[in-house]
Order: sequence, then C-alpha cells, then structure tokens
Amino acid sequence: MLHPGDAISTARRVVYIILLGALTALGPFTVDLYLPAFPVLESDFRTTAAAVQLTLTGTMIGFGIGQLIVGPLSDKVGRRIPLLIVTGVHVTASVLAALAPTLLLLGAARVLMGVGAAAGGVVAMAIVRDLFGGRRLVVMLSRLALVTGAAPVIAPLVGSALLSVMDWRGIFVVLACYGVVMLGCAIFVLPETLPAARRGSSGGMTVWQRYAAVFHDRIFIGVLIIGAMTFSGLFSYLSSSSFLFQESYGFTALQYGMLFAANSAGLVVGNQVAARLAARFGPQWVLAFSTAVLTAAATAIVLCDQLGFGLWGTVIPLFVFMTACGFTFPCVQVLSLDRHGRAAGTAASLIGFSNNAVAGLVSPLVGVLAAESGITATTMAVVMIGCSVVGVLSLWFVVRPGTVPQLTP
Repeated sequence: MLHPGDAISTARRVVYIILLGALTALGPFTVDLYLPAFPVLESDFRTTAAAVQLTLTGTMIGFGIGQLIVGPLSDKVGRRIPLLIVTGVHVTASVLAALAPTLLLLGAARVLMGVGAAAGGVVAMAIVRDLFGGRRLVVMLSRLALVTGAAPVIAPLVGSALLSVMDWRGIFVVLACYGVVMLGCAIFVLPETLPAARRGSSGGMTVWQRYAAVFHDRIFIGVLIIGAMTFSGLFSYLSSSSFLFQESYGFTALQYGMLFAANSAGLVVGNQVAARLAARFGPQWVLAFSTAVLTAAATAIVLCDQLGFGLWGTVIPLFVFMTACGFTFPCVQVLSLDRHGRAAGTAASLIGFSNNAVAGLVSPLVGVLAAESGITATTMAVVMIGCSVVGVLSLWFVVRPGTVPQLTP
C-alpha cells in the first residue's frame, strides 16, 4: 500500500465522500442559497444592486480568510478541532444574519458566515490527501466534486422554494440548521486522519516552512493563479446572474433557479469527465483544453449579446463556460495537493483563499462596468474574458505543461 486510503473498503469510501462532500457543500450553500433573494434584499433595504452584491463579496473574502487560518491550523493540531470550532462560528453568524436589521449588519454577518463555512472545504481536501495520492487522489477528488457539485445545482432551487414560503431571513435560519447537522456529523462520524507524528513541528515542518514549501513551487503558483482566475470568472456570473436573468430577461425566482441548476449540471459533468481524462493524459493537458474553452465561451457571450441573439445567445455559451469550469477545478486541486502531501492543509487553504479573495475583489467589477447601463450579458462576460485570459497565460508561461511530472500510481 502506497497510501493509507488504499486499505479502506469501498463502502467506507462512499461514506467519506458523502460526509466530506456535505461539509464542503456548506460553502456553496452559504453563497448560493440566498442568490434568488437579491432583488428582494434590494427592495427591503432600499439600496442598490451593487450594495447587495457587496454582501456576497464580503462572504467570499471571509471565506478566503477563514481558509487561510484553518489550513495551517489543521496541519498543526489535526483536522477535527478546527472543523468543529469554525463550523460553530458559521451557525452563530447565520443566526445573526437572520436577525440583521440593516444591510451593513447583514454584510458583517455574511463575512463571519464566510469564515465559518471555510473549514469544510479545506479539511475535506486535506483529509482526502491524508488518505490518498496519485491517480486514486484524482478519482477521490472527482467523486467529492460530484457530491459538492450538487450543491450549486440544488441551492438556488431550494432558495427559490424557500422564498415562496418564507422571507429571506428564513434562508439564514435554514443555513444555521445545516451547520448544526454538520457539527453533529463531524463529532460522531468523522475520524482524525492526520497522525500525531505529522502534527505541528513534530512532523518536521513549521507553519512557515509549509508556506515556504508551497510558495517555492512554480507549478503550484501557476495552478493557484489558474484556479483563482477560473473561480473569479465563475463568481462574476454568480454575483450578476440574479439581476441579469430576473430583471433583464424577466425570469421568476423559480425560473432563475432552474437555469442556475442546468448550468451547474454542466459543472458536475465536467468534473467527472475531467477525472478520467486527467488520469489518462495528465491534469496539465486537461487544463490546456479547459482554459482555452473558458476564453472562447466568454468571448462568445459578448459577441452574441452585441449581435442581438437574445437569451439563447447568452445561455448556451454560458453553459459551455460552466462545463469548462468543471474540467478545470479538479485538475487544479490534483496538481496542487499531489505535490504537497506533508502540507495538505496549508496547500488546500491557499487554494481556497486565493479563489475566494480574488473572486471577492474581481466580481464587483461587473457592477462598476454596469454603473451606467445596468448589468448586461456583455458587462458580465467582459470580466469573465479577462479572468480566462490570465488563466491561459499562467498555464503556458508559469506552469508550462510539458515540465509537469507524471502522477504517481
């Protein structure tokens, strides 16, 4: 056996995938569940669309900061303790968001919710890396992505359904309940996977040595940029799509949720196909394909919008963009984690931090570009194009696919 997870039964692996997927999905649910309520928030707080978008930006910045804290901490004290503490913060912040009397206080609560939702994704990836490596790591991460990919598919539909029976505050009560369930699962089901000998300085590496190890890796830096740019392009869509489709195209909250689910299904399909291709050809060559498709799809949205092709001219290339995101994310994770098993928590936290912090800074550009004319498919896609181009440049000039070693068995 090359890795501890090789001895785990198939049934036990399925349990891990479901539990770790549910923990990771807490982040996407925290982000996506209230997206259909954006127009309602704008009306209730008598504010602007850009101001409402800032609550989403705050969530992502908090999510990034939380991951940066949880990752190194999980390498130092183990995986369970940071998971339990930070998920408890999420539950508390969700209750505060449900009670927020002003948009400012809601935004502050959303930052804390982001911090609290951070632990699930970081710890889940670190646990998978504790147990698996090489090609099996590709398979496990893709299976995990299949479970977590269901979160953005389900969340807007659930959010739309909740809005039909309760106000937007009820959505945050639901998120608090979700966090409580995850706390229970973490306490009673999830084992500690980081051996005591590998924790803290006893494992041979301090926190600063772990950061130094990953930051001196050119390939890690390159895929970190690709992941952050891809996620920023995706997040530009997330932050503007509610206004674009509900206000510009006249969708109801339920119709918007259905469209969001269809696009997210492309993300799930991309994840699973990418796993097979990465195991056969190498994740770096899958990235060569997916980053090019991202740029082409975003460009097609602008061209179709300017040529007056209407709704379908936006929806079809947007689905292609989402599918290409699905190809990209697992390959970024594999190339990052496979090379840094001794600092898996730190590497996972840097992936999460860069994704969410950069996305939180980039996505408001859509609102800035739309200040005069309002949010359109073009203003959304221009930001997506810029992010995709940076990802392509990082792949070919920083990562350099031909120099990436083959995965271990």
